[in-house]
Amino acid sequence: MSTRDRILDAAAQVMRSHGLAKATTKEIAKAAGFSEAALYKHFRDKTDMFLAVLEERMPSGLATLMAGLQKRVGEDPVEDVLVEFAHAAIAFYGQTFPIAASLFSDPHLLTAHRDVVHDRGKGPRHVGDLLTAYLEAEQRGGRISAEADPRAAADLLLGACLQHGFLSNFDQRYDDEPTRRKLAETWVRTLLEGSGASRARVEPRP
Repeated sequence: MSTRDRILDAAAQVMRSHGLAKATTKEIAKAAGFSEAALYKHFRDKTDMFLAVLEERMPSGLATLMAGLQKRVGEDPVEDVLVEFAHAAIAFYGQTFPIAASLFSDPHLLTAHRDVVHDRGKGPRHVGDLLTAYLEAEQRGGRISAEADPRAAADLLLGACLQHGFLSNFDQRYDDEPTRRKLAETWVRTLLEGSGASRARVEPRP
């Protein structure tokens, strides 16, 4: 295992245990078995490590879907894409919520972290922006009703995923794979039927 991988494994462990606000580079270095100086040979700062943990040590399904979302416009059924997206988001938020939630206990750290992720084109809004852009493209192609609001649809779907991530950690009830899939299917079906977004779909369900 490379030095960078060992650091990331240690960072993920410490951040899960203490939350991002209280996870220090000193603790991460100790858990990885390296000096703090070694950390900065691979990462610019703790935020850089946190972003790498999110991308490389959390469930990878959401990042993969985000990277290829625009390529699926006009191809795969909209409902199927949204179910996959929601399913991946449930798993992602469920694992990352305990790490990121501690940021809100330290206003100064939250401000600094927010500034850094915005400068790097990252952050939680990025997920909603990509999903909105996908829905807007499908709307232009006639596969989503012109009456639907893509931003509202994206916010509603991701909001449900985020709330579930919070509740599962609060209650310490972690769903299995079939349950997460069923939740995603139910939320997407309700969203499409309730918003009228599915009326203009051109691809029939098999």
